[in-house]
Amino acid sequence: MDIGIFGIEPFAFWAAVAVTLFAGFVKGAVGFAMPLIMISSFSAFLAPEQALAGLILPTVVTNISQATRQGFAAAWGSVRKYHRFLIATLVLIVVSAQFVRLIPQGVFLMLLGVPITAFALAQLTGRKLALKLQHRNRAEWALGAVGGLYGGVSGVWGPPLIVYLLSIGADKVETVRVQGVVFFLGAVVLLGAHLQTGLMAGPNLWFSAALVVPAVAGQLMGQKLQDRLDQARFRRWTQALLVLTGLNLIWSAI
Repeated sequence: MDIGIFGIEPFAFWAAVAVTLFAGFVKGAVGFAMPLIMISSFSAFLAPEQALAGLILPTVVTNISQATRQGFAAAWGSVRKYHRFLIATLVLIVVSAQFVRLIPQGVFLMLLGVPITAFALAQLTGRKLALKLQHRNRAEWALGAVGGLYGGVSGVWGPPLIVYLLSIGADKVETVRVQGVVFFLGAVVLLGAHLQTGLMAGPNLWFSAALVVPAVAGQLMGQKLQDRLDQARFRRWTQALLVLTGLNLIWSAI
């Protein structure tokens, strides 16, 4: 493969492959954090636009299998159940993607990382921060909008969804499936938006396509671990990973 067409140095390309393999493994194990790991790591050796482009196609492909692991009927059921969150996320991704070259990414990453880290730390220490059920519909709209707003400019819209699912006490299977559905549809919209902006064209598009292979390989390995995790350990692993990814966002912003 002639990696020169990607417009990056060989070391940077293979570093991106290694990061993507690890990110895919983590996604396979707990259902999320692949874009978070990729964007925060890529920013150390890639230009911001290359970093964002690189995660888009791997995110699309890995979430197809995650969303449909229990079948298409279950995936469609999740679409119907969480339609408010989906609508808000997808609309705001399209809107915010138009400003990807204008808004400082560090500002968004900091504003996302601080509340996510605080929430997850509180959960790990046993404090109850569950959303009140009578406000569930409004919470879906609000957190979906926040996810979409950040997603269009950073490629990361998962943490608000994880916060919501932890708050309502969703079980392991539903949590992973809903993440797959929301992440897949969001990634498709993000891809479409950046085909329009020109970000996903030429070397960036080929670079993103090349990272699909390590992403899928890592995901398959991670799913074997996920199947062995019980509900309590799954929830605790999710909370711990949310803390780490939140800190990563803050570090990337700094």
